[in-house]
Amino acid sequence: MSELVLEQTRKWIEEVVVGCNFCPFAVKELRAGTIRYQVENGQEPGQLRQAFLEECQWLDKHPETETSLLIFPYALADFEDYLDFVSVAERLLARHHYESVYQVASFHPGYRFADSSSEDPANYTNRSPYPMLHLLREESMERALERYSDPEKIPQRNIEFARAKGLAYWQQLQATYLKVTGPA
Repeated sequence: MSELVLEQTRKWIEEVVVGCNFCPFAVKELRAGTIRYQVENGQEPGQLRQAFLEECQWLDKHPETETSLLIFPYALADFEDYLDFVSVAERLLARHHYESVYQVASFHPGYRFADSSSEDPANYTNRSPYPMLHLLREESMERALERYSDPEKIPQRNIEFARAKGLAYWQQLQATYLKVTGPA
């Protein structure tokens, strides 16, 4: 099952995150092979917290890896529970002195921006095949943002793009990366 989770996530990164240019910095890391994909099969809160901290420690030891996706295929299916865990992860960063080292971006199959309907296509800018936390090196993000014109416009541009494409487009695209059957 882990191989299927990894393949679906990779396809989502390629087709949605990079393919739709939601993150203009991701293509460089995808091409360089500096994205780590880590599946956590645990379901208990303690296991998830431990997996998060272990991923931070792994990144500490592997500076050649630019970013990591910690994927939870068997946990955090409820979006509100997931948001609670994102808050826990951010507190863990502070408690373990990672606050200015790593930052967390959040992705979930049921992602929903505050004050939006569940059918708003804009939600697909953060909808992924599985609940996951994206750990980014803060120093690298700062450097990338310095070289990018108007980075503060990225979220609004993504929302406008997603809405222009429409709900049917996103549902069809989502179906393609969820159909992956794994490596041959």
